[in-house]
Amino acid sequence: MKTTSPNDHYRRPHRPSLLKLALEMRTVFEAGGFAMSFPWLQTTAKGDGHPVLVLPGFLATDFSTKLLRTFLKSRNYKPYGWRLGRNLGRHSHPETACGPAIIKRLTDIHQWHGEKVTLIGWSLGGIYARELARIHPDRVRQVITMGSPFGHNKRANHAIKIFEKTSGYQLSDMCPNLIRNMPLPPPVPSTSFYSKSDGITAWQCCLEEVSETTQNIEINSSHLGYGHHPAVMWALADRLAQPDGGWQPFKARHLEKLVFK
Repeated sequence: MKTTSPNDHYRRPHRPSLLKLALEMRTVFEAGGFAMSFPWLQTTAKGDGHPVLVLPGFLATDFSTKLLRTFLKSRNYKPYGWRLGRNLGRHSHPETACGPAIIKRLTDIHQWHGEKVTLIGWSLGGIYARELARIHPDRVRQVITMGSPFGHNKRANHAIKIFEKTSGYQLSDMCPNLIRNMPLPPPVPSTSFYSKSDGITAWQCCLEEVSETTQNIEINSSHLGYGHHPAVMWALADRLAQPDGGWQPFKARHLEKLVFK
């Protein structure tokens, strides 16, 4: 599998084209693909039952992650939604990215189980997940993001203007240290799923810096389809089944090489 680094793409990324944006409608077919492949996905490894907190994308609710959490439950994990309603950015914080309610959700789940929590974040939810791991690395097992624009150009997407209206603050209001550190890997193992056909976010902004505990996995998905794309589910099962403290990069084998680039 090819490993991709942000340094491989020097040009400043721009928001996806209107054609890619229009192709986001294919998420309906990706959801159908999830349903059809669910029996096949049941052949993936079962986990150790540790808790997983799933954070929805911008403008989405826990309903958007229902299929993902259903899959996680079928693989023996204890998945949780964030239970904070629609993600309008109002639980963001210009100093830490994560407001008190998000931090409390992680803290509660950690205390209930007495073990580290895996964080899965879709788009804006992935930014929350990465910053939660910086705030409480002792409570986070690993971070998995899906189409999350944590890269250097925060405006290379079709959502930033709406975010600034709904969150209550401008991007320019964010702490300079937060902006500067956001692209840096979190202090726990981190995997980023990205798609070059993403119609919402520039894929270059979703690339994790290469290190011994980070990996970027390319799939062919819409932005709206990450949370129910069969290829994401397949690789997620591999990521989650690793023992705590024994993280290794995902390696496509045999027919998997036809799906993962």
